[in-house]
Amino acid sequence: MTETTIRRADENDADRLTDLIQASSAYHGEYAPMIDGYRVTPDYIARHEVFLAADQATGRLLGFYSLIREPAELDLMFVADEAQGRGTGRELIGHMLELARAAGIADVRVVSHPRAEHFYLRVGAERVGTFPAAGRITWDRPDLRFTV
Repeated sequence: MTETTIRRADENDADRLTDLIQASSAYHGEYAPMIDGYRVTPDYIARHEVFLAADQATGRLLGFYSLIREPAELDLMFVADEAQGRGTGRELIGHMLELARAAGIADVRVVSHPRAEHFYLRVGAERVGTFPAAGRITWDRPDLRFTV
């Protein structure tokens, strides 16, 4: 079993985080427009609370998330394809909820990728609605909430 380290991302991690997003098989095919050209920039990392999970032995990036505090929202969450099903996502959500709890946040919104909804429900989110299609995103997305 892989030992995971979760740490705050810094500007030097921007390209690795972007590469993880662009490699995500969840965003191939019809969902590709959602990430087309998307980049995690050093400025984004400086302005947001971005945490990454890495393999403790190798330093390999396993996943990351970004929490926006006001209003509280899980803005980004990605787990590397090869790390899915191994508990990395659950660890990242637990870390995010602890961070939110320590900050006095009562709930955290997630506008989910449709294929990720089941994962979020399994780790404690509840569906509160649907976020309608807009712009280049031509499908509705689950609107979820974690109660902290």
